[in-house]
Amino acid sequence: MAKFAHVLQDAKHITERMQDAPKISIENFIGYISVPVGLAGPLSIKSPDGTSTPIYAPIATTEAAIIASCSRGCKALNESGGGQFHVLSEAMSRSPVFRFNCTQEAIDFARRVPDLCDPIVKAAESTSRHARLVKLTPNIVGSNVHVRFDYTCGDAAGQNMVTIATQRACDWLLASTQDLKLNIRGIVIEGNMAPDKKPSWGTVSLPRGVEAVAWTSLSDTVCRAVLKCSAESIYHMFRTTQEGGIRNGQFGSNINVANIITAIFIATGQDVAAVAEGPWGHLTPEYDYESRQLKLTLYFPSLPVGTVGGGTAYETQREALGILGCAGPGMKSRLAGLIAVFSLALEVSTAAAAANNTFSKSHELLARGKQENERASKI
Repeated sequence: MAKFAHVLQDAKHITERMQDAPKISIENFIGYISVPVGLAGPLSIKSPDGTSTPIYAPIATTEAAIIASCSRGCKALNESGGGQFHVLSEAMSRSPVFRFNCTQEAIDFARRVPDLCDPIVKAAESTSRHARLVKLTPNIVGSNVHVRFDYTCGDAAGQNMVTIATQRACDWLLASTQDLKLNIRGIVIEGNMAPDKKPSWGTVSLPRGVEAVAWTSLSDTVCRAVLKCSAESIYHMFRTTQEGGIRNGQFGSNINVANIITAIFIATGQDVAAVAEGPWGHLTPEYDYESRQLKLTLYFPSLPVGTVGGGTAYETQREALGILGCAGPGMKSRLAGLIAVFSLALEVSTAAAAANNTFSKSHELLARGKQENERASKI
């Protein structure tokens, strides 16, 4: 990297592992940015057969108080029986655009898409042993047709996998346009109808990633002992934030699930830019005034995660996946589910901190207070 010497002369920490270059898949590699990693938990995950397993989550973050708060939420869940999750579905999408001379030609093509499904599937799936094209949805826009291709991708998140597969299908269609009288004038591999790394209603109406739900039930006794406030006050706190979110036009209904999603994404080698679409979380609180039980459900329509491919191949990221018990085959659903439950734990603790008015104090103590103490010790 001699050509970057003038830029990197003061970047000794970033460049100290330049010898790793042959193993790295990015361009102009110069080294690493270190992100502190801590463990949140343990969190007891309750399986359908009633057994529970304690899990720790590697949290990569530079923000103080996140891990402490998440761990407190884990304790509250544990003492109320643990947390549960279920994966509902999954898909990874790409939406190429097919151009035509007029709207009538676009309509004619859209109507023929179902009849062309088998050869399109054959072309797309020829690129991978794991990509499976499960659905084609044409959308007519002017003289164009945006076709959403939905795939399952095995253990991979699949963004690159579906791009390559869709390109192969598009190439076949373009080559066949005269023989099949399709009248295709041109193709763009993505027309922004697959909400790739962008917040949109599309990630809510249709999964782009793993669709998961997590839930728990908290007793008033545990809330008072661990969270220092009543279960009812936490319920009202969640309802208050829902009302504010509605007035503000908030994307989703949660307090801060993006903290956990981003932190675990970084630790486990996920595509971090996908947090633009992943943190649409819908938290639903239900309170029973007789039993004083607080039921909480957190729904994620689209968590784009994988346990193979991309950044998951690097050594430290594999170790982080191992801590979660997600390093082996068939673990993508588990990873999504664990992210959902740890996000729920942080939601519980954050809502409690706001309900008992200790939110600011916690950040002052764990973030600013620690930094100021360290500065004072050096004077």
